[in-house]
Amino acid sequence: MSIKNTERSDAQTGIMQKALLKHRIIPIFGEINWEVAQEFTEKIMVMSEESVSKPIRVLVNSPGGYVDAGDTIFDMIRFVRSRVMVVGLGCVASAAALIYSAPPKEDRFSLPNARYMLHQPLGGFGGSVADVKIEAKEIVKMRERLNRTIATQTGQEYERVASDSDRNFWMDSSEAMDYGLVGRLVDSMVDVK
Repeated sequence: MSIKNTERSDAQTGIMQKALLKHRIIPIFGEINWEVAQEFTEKIMVMSEESVSKPIRVLVNSPGGYVDAGDTIFDMIRFVRSRVMVVGLGCVASAAALIYSAPPKEDRFSLPNARYMLHQPLGGFGGSVADVKIEAKEIVKMRERLNRTIATQTGQEYERVASDSDRNFWMDSSEAMDYGLVGRLVDSMVDVK
């Protein structure tokens, strides 16, 4: 049976997952949603309980997604007892940028061609006028909280983060390092230590 380059059999996927768990690597690719958050939580808990002394490496390449799912992953990175290091590659945007910022700056690495994007949370709600008002109020609270988190994690002033994230704010890896989001540029996994 031939398999296209973009498709994997269940057996191949299982072998890949076991190898990644063994090497304490968790990839986050694609949309951040509840399924991704649950799978991440399960993996990081297993790895952390297996060994507190060995670090866990998280690879992030995502256009973002649901803020609540991103919050879950952000909190779990900070919750576990093991040291967690993140590596940004490809596109690290929106909720993925929040996740990326979770560890201390010295544990945030970036590949040279990674791009980072901050922006305000997006709403997609409807209903009665009263419900829309409630949701709009919650989005404003969420935006303020996210901006404070990014400000704390980058060392930027809250006002600057709020201004920058008002629209899509893109940075290449060097700009993200100057901003305080990226801790170190690396070319190889050997440098992630």
